[in-house]
Amino acid sequence: MPCGEDWLSHPLGIVQGFFAQNGVNPDWEKKVIEYFKEKLKENNAPKWVPSLNEVPLHYLKPNSFVKFRCMIQDMFDPEFYMGVYETVNQNTKAHVLHFGKYRDVAECGPQQELDLNSPRNTTLERQTFYCVPVPGESTWVKEAYVNANQARVSPSTSYTPSRHKRSYEDDDDMDLQPNKQKDQHAGSVGGLQWCGEPKRLETEASTGQQLNSLNLSSPFDLNFPLPGEKGPACLVKVYEDWDCFKVNDILELYGILSVDPVLSILNNDERDASALLDPMECTDTAEEQRVHSPPASLVPRIHVILAQKLQHINPLLPACLNKEESKTFVSSFMSELSPVRAELLGFLTHALLGDSLAAEYLILHLISTVYTRRDVLPLGKFTVNLSGCPRNSTFTEHLYRIIQHLVPASFRLQMTIENMNHLKFIPHKDYTANRLVSGLLQLPSNTSLVIDETLLEQGQLDTPGVHNVTALSNLITWQKVDYDFSYHQMEFPCNINVFITSEGRSLLPADCQIHLQPQLIPPNMEEYMNSLLSAVLPSVLNKFRIYLTLLRFLEYSISDEITKAVEDDFVEMRKNDPQSITADDLHQLLVVARCLSLSAGQTTLSRERWLRAKQLESLRRTRLQQQKCVNGNEL
Repeated sequence: MPCGEDWLSHPLGIVQGFFAQNGVNPDWEKKVIEYFKEKLKENNAPKWVPSLNEVPLHYLKPNSFVKFRCMIQDMFDPEFYMGVYETVNQNTKAHVLHFGKYRDVAECGPQQELDLNSPRNTTLERQTFYCVPVPGESTWVKEAYVNANQARVSPSTSYTPSRHKRSYEDDDDMDLQPNKQKDQHAGSVGGLQWCGEPKRLETEASTGQQLNSLNLSSPFDLNFPLPGEKGPACLVKVYEDWDCFKVNDILELYGILSVDPVLSILNNDERDASALLDPMECTDTAEEQRVHSPPASLVPRIHVILAQKLQHINPLLPACLNKEESKTFVSSFMSELSPVRAELLGFLTHALLGDSLAAEYLILHLISTVYTRRDVLPLGKFTVNLSGCPRNSTFTEHLYRIIQHLVPASFRLQMTIENMNHLKFIPHKDYTANRLVSGLLQLPSNTSLVIDETLLEQGQLDTPGVHNVTALSNLITWQKVDYDFSYHQMEFPCNINVFITSEGRSLLPADCQIHLQPQLIPPNMEEYMNSLLSAVLPSVLNKFRIYLTLLRFLEYSISDEITKAVEDDFVEMRKNDPQSITADDLHQLLVVARCLSLSAGQTTLSRERWLRAKQLESLRRTRLQQQKCVNGNEL
């Protein structure tokens, strides 16, 4: 373990040391960040930091150093806090400076009083993010992070509310007349609150009896985008460079955990007081207070020291693939790419009931990504519609399970009339609570969204259902979701891989339709798919996972020579078949050729790959035409 556990268990002590050495000189803040940066560079140090993703909250010590892998679900308004404040000892009249950074509650010792009029007090600003665990994160990703983590934790005795509560009850035993003291000290200035000892910095809430004390009519809504998600949501306090982050970014945070139960007592008093105020003077509604200051036992706070935006969440790869130290890993894997691709093609061919052409297209789809935007057009997206899926079969469900085992994050949307009419797809702004209410389509980049149309029955779509279908169409076509802000819509660009399974041609737009031609129909689909998964060695499965993530981030280019050859080829194709070959066909051919090249580890288009792309497209079109002739209608 890295030497010295103090930085893990008592990070505020480290911060205090730098503050004491430097006083009000702002250099102390940079030194704190540098110190923790250096600590995390030590051998395997990040693995010793307890993670909120893996460790239950009651096992974590308050004010300890923790990490959290999450998505920014919402950004609250910036808040003010006392960066530096001065206290006066009531007996000796000695003045002491304290820091307020990385804290929710002001630290005041016995007989110390907060000097609100001190010229040395400074008010600073910090940003609050509402963060949730990565939506749709695959089980294998969670397990890999758990196995890699070496933090040793046990239930925290200091976390239980009774222990904290007792420290304030001790004051009662000392005949300090708590009611009178509260009358003397409770108040606010410049938007900052304090109350008794310890003094309060700002409006927060946290309690073990949160549901009763907050008078909630229903359990607190953690606002996860996807149903059935687990894990803690966190209020994340960011002190530096918050402009670098945006909603839906995936972050890895390192910071100080704050779960101080005293905040709930103060927050409840504040609510009682606000009920007596003139409604015109009270800017925060009760609902907004409830949402922005939830119980810390449900929504802990993290005061961020270091934050990193993650390119991906695949634990089998280096976190940042652009760094020099990652290049060895990348070049080593690229040298064995060919057999990995061949094995993956065989594996997916079996999963697609012996259809190797469909397996080729599934590989191309899984490594596709929006690499740039030209005006409003997202380039690189490759939505595939797998038609011909057997109806009233568990095939699509089990195919999704296979995809889940390969990609880091995914979600299966069962496209039934009921789901389309009742599920919330589009995030919307709740102005009463002043928060962004999440929807199914609030997903981070590189999520695989599998839409199962085989469950669609005849029925009537109501207005919300029509809006949901439109939202899916916009997502597929433009790779954007228009969030609903009541008076206007705000466009949020995204990069989500959409794969549609259907019986006939999908109702939704798709870049490519491939009709499934099963070579075998297993009598027991579940048994067949389970045996397929169990037959793959874990080491081989991990190679598939690395392959599909890594290839999305490779740079790709087309030389002038090949560009000229492609243009000439397209002119010839138009001459031979002017009716059916369009500019859209050329665009799709280029996307197929791009993915095909990358799938073979080639970062530039070759003549050979271009011809192979044309061959695949020809086979796919021929198959669709044959199926159309068999059915006598359009697929």
